[in-house]
Amino acid sequence: MAALNCFHLAIPVSDLDQTPAFYEIVIGCSRGRESDSWIDLNFFGHQLVLHRVGQDAQQDRGTLTNPVDGEEIPIPHFGIVLEWAAFDRLVARIKSAGTDFLIAPTTRFEGRAGEQRTCFLIDPSGNCLEFKAFRDLGRLFSKNLGEYD
Repeated sequence: MAALNCFHLAIPVSDLDQTPAFYEIVIGCSRGRESDSWIDLNFFGHQLVLHRVGQDAQQDRGTLTNPVDGEEIPIPHFGIVLEWAAFDRLVARIKSAGTDFLIAPTTRFEGRAGEQRTCFLIDPSGNCLEFKAFRDLGRLFSKNLGEYD
């Protein structure tokens, strides 16, 4: 698969101490530029910016879900697609940090074209994250993820 351009994502956070610590310690991000109201993080080679907002802004977002392969998936969420072994290493890192999963690591569409491993977390500011790995990364944008090989 060809290299992709880096994305930039800015998310709201209620705490610029606890939330960046989660990304740095639990996920393994490194810190870039920062100010009194935002912090840049290197999120697997992409730019994730934590913007401090009031507590009210965080509470007003609500929780929506969408059913996917037997799970209620939180909307909105963001994350990264990793290589199979990198996913395992990240899951081990998350577990060793004592962080709870919103949705524990699982395999979806097992034995089918879109076979993937996935897990979900919530950061200290209530943002939902998904980490996943495809058995065959070339199927990332396949229209027939559920078909059997």
